Amino acid sequence: MRISFIGLGVMGFPMAGHLAASDHQVTVYNRTRGRAERWTTHHRGRVAATPAEAAQGAQFVMTCVGADHDVREVAEGETGLLSRLEAGSIWIDHTTASAEIARTMDRAARARGAHFIDAPVSGGQSGAELGALTIMCGADEASFERADPVLACYGKKRVRIGEVGSGQLAKMVNQICIAGLLQGLSEGVHFAEQAGLDHDRVFEAIAEGAAGSWQMRNRAETMHARKFDYGFALDWMRKDLGLALDEARRNHAELPITALVDQYYGSLQRRGRGRDDSSTLLALLDATNSDLPDPS
Repeated sequence: MRISFIGLGVMGFPMAGHLAASDHQVTVYNRTRGRAERWTTHHRGRVAATPAEAAQGAQFVMTCVGADHDVREVAEGETGLLSRLEAGSIWIDHTTASAEIARTMDRAARARGAHFIDAPVSGGQSGAELGALTIMCGADEASFERADPVLACYGKKRVRIGEVGSGQLAKMVNQICIAGLLQGLSEGVHFAEQAGLDHDRVFEAIAEGAAGSWQMRNRAETMHARKFDYGFALDWMRKDLGLALDEARRNHAELPITALVDQYYGSLQRRGRGRDDSSTLLALLDATNSDLPDPS
C-alpha cells in the first residue's frame, strides 16, 4: 500500500516504522524535518515537505499529532493534507483529540470523496515500539474493514466502537479509568510505606488478585522508587482528562473522581512536574496534606 504518516513523535515514529517493515511504501512528514530525515535512516521510505505532498497519491494517510489544533494545522490550508487527499483514500487519525474535531474532519474528507477514521491508541511508547497497541476506531464498517489489515501492523487489538467520533469517546473512557486507577495505586503505595510493609511482598501478593491492573504491574515498583522521569507525561494526561470533562459537560456524565484527579495534576503542573509520568500523583502524597488541592 502507498501510505503517508504525518507526525513522528514518540508514538508515530515506531508506528510508521512498523508500516515500512511490513513492506508498505511509506512517505513521512514531521513539522521538524530533521526527525523525519532521521526516521529514514532507520526505515525505508521518503520524506515529504508538506502534509499535502505526503497525502498526494496515498491510499492511506495516518496522522498522529498533539491535539485538535494540531490536527487542523496539518489538515487545512494550501499545504494541508486535505488539499491533496485522494478520492477513495482513507485518513486515519491516531491523535487523542475531541469527538467534535473527528466529526469535522470526517465531513471535510467526505467532501473530497475520501473516508475518515478516528483511531486513538492505548499502550504507550512501549506498545508502539512492540507493535502491540490497542486501537479504538470510529468509522463506517466498510472503511474499518479496509483499514484493519494496515492497522494490524502496529495494533494488537483493533476494535470498531461505532461511527466517527466514537473512537475518541472510547479513549476518554480509557483515560477516565486510568486516572482513577493511578490515584488508587498512589494511595495504596503510600499506605503500604506508611505502615512499614515490605513493598515488593505486598504487591507480589495482590498484583494477580482482584486489585491487579496494568498500572499496578508496570508502575507500582517505579512509583515506590520515585522514578517519574519517563512514560506518559502528565501534561498529556491532563489534556486528555480535559477532553473527557468537556464531553461530560455536554452529555451530563458525572465524573467526580476524574475532576479531582485533574485538580491534582494541575497542582503537579504548577510545581513544574508536567513532563513527568502520569504516575507522579504519588508525589502529592509525599507532601503535607495542606499541599493537596481542595476538592471543592
